[in-house]
Amino acid sequence: MLLLKIFNLFTRVALFSWGGGPASLALMQREVTMAGWSTSAEFADAVAIGNALPGPIAPQVSAYIGYKLAGLPGAIAAVTGTVLPTTILMMVMVVYFFGVKDSAVVKSMLQAVRPVVVGFLLWTAYEMAVSVFGVQKLGWSAAFVGGWDKVLIVVVVFALLVLTRINPVFVILGAAALGFAVYR
Repeated sequence: MLLLKIFNLFTRVALFSWGGGPASLALMQREVTMAGWSTSAEFADAVAIGNALPGPIAPQVSAYIGYKLAGLPGAIAAVTGTVLPTTILMMVMVVYFFGVKDSAVVKSMLQAVRPVVVGFLLWTAYEMAVSVFGVQKLGWSAAFVGGWDKVLIVVVVFALLVLTRINPVFVILGAAALGFAVYR
């Protein structure tokens, strides 16, 4: 029964989130925390681990949550719920999309959906910042003062990604090495 609940929750997230894996994280976090399957901090850990690995983020985070709940069968149920329904839907829709992609109606709908995806990503970043910086315990100003090192990491990574063409893999590896050296 738990495996079916895991599959259904991740199917619902996959089918009702727009903008791909990173954009689905906002809804995924809300659903798994509301179900009591994960805390915000655990979810942030899942996202961090998922970002450290190659490949799409949504199946990786869902595998983490599924494994936490029910071991390997839970991970398989979560990933299947995340990937299978939308893959089938995409295969069906791609046939129709190429017939309507230049439609004024479709173009106008996409004009409004794209900024929503940015909003979802910002909300996900906000939720993760609350968890990473301990805002709920300390308040924003105290969290940033007490977590100045993490703020510095955020700023440096953002600058590296915006101002250089560094591969994000090297950023993740560098952060892991830094964490090992400094936070151990």
